Amino acid sequence: MSHTAHIPSHRKPRQRASKSALRAGVAGGVLSTIAVAGAAGPAQAEPVTQTIEMPTITTGLSTAVAASAQATQQVALDLETRAYEDAAAESAAKKAKKAQAEAVRKAEAKKKAEAKAKAEAAERAERASRTAERTTLSAPAASSSGNSSSASAPSSSSSTATGSAGAIVAFAKAQVGDAYVSGGTGPNAWDCSGLVQAAYRTVGIDLPRVSQSQSTAGTQVSLDNLQPGDILYWGGAGSAYHVAIYVGGGEFVGAQNSSTGTVQRSMDYDRPTGAVRVL
Repeated sequence: MSHTAHIPSHRKPRQRASKSALRAGVAGGVLSTIAVAGAAGPAQAEPVTQTIEMPTITTGLSTAVAASAQATQQVALDLETRAYEDAAAESAAKKAKKAQAEAVRKAEAKKKAEAKAKAEAAERAERASRTAERTTLSAPAASSSGNSSSASAPSSSSSTATGSAGAIVAFAKAQVGDAYVSGGTGPNAWDCSGLVQAAYRTVGIDLPRVSQSQSTAGTQVSLDNLQPGDILYWGGAGSAYHVAIYVGGGEFVGAQNSSTGTVQRSMDYDRPTGAVRVL
């Protein structure tokens, strides 16, 4: 065998070994690259993700902040408006309360004034009625007495009374200043017949309750022949609308009306139309 013929057989093994080494080197390099990339991959993934997402997060936050600021401003405006409304309502309530109190005060004052005017009118009407009754009955009374001027002053007008008459007069005078109340029978408020009945009851005499019956409870006497304790009446006998007690000295005590109460007055203030004597 020639020297040339042996060369190829010696070169082939070298070529295979060189290729195998190259292939092994390439494979090793690839594996090394993969290993390095794998090791470095997780550490680099997080920053990349954050960098990409940041613009989206920032934009959403700005929008939310702006909306929150607008909502806060609206709430502040609503609270301010409510505060103004509450203040206005409170002021209006105070004014309304004050106006109501003033209206009540005026109504009470008006009511008192009307009551006073009504009482005064009633007293004037009562006096006018008594005057009319007296005028109507004055002619027969004058004829029976035989002297038309005798009624101006009773002939028996002594203010000193004794016995039962004195007790009746003393009781009547003790009630002067008491109130007048329709239907009143004491001890601190009377009507006219209630006072007369109570005065006579102090001496054991039980009179009828009303003035009409009291005006016929005794013997009719003329006004010029009165004695203390006699019952004076206004109106007709049996239809009298007012009674009082003659206390002597040309005066009487009677529960007149709600304006004057129980008073002692001269008969010239309001002349009665007749009288009866019970004692």
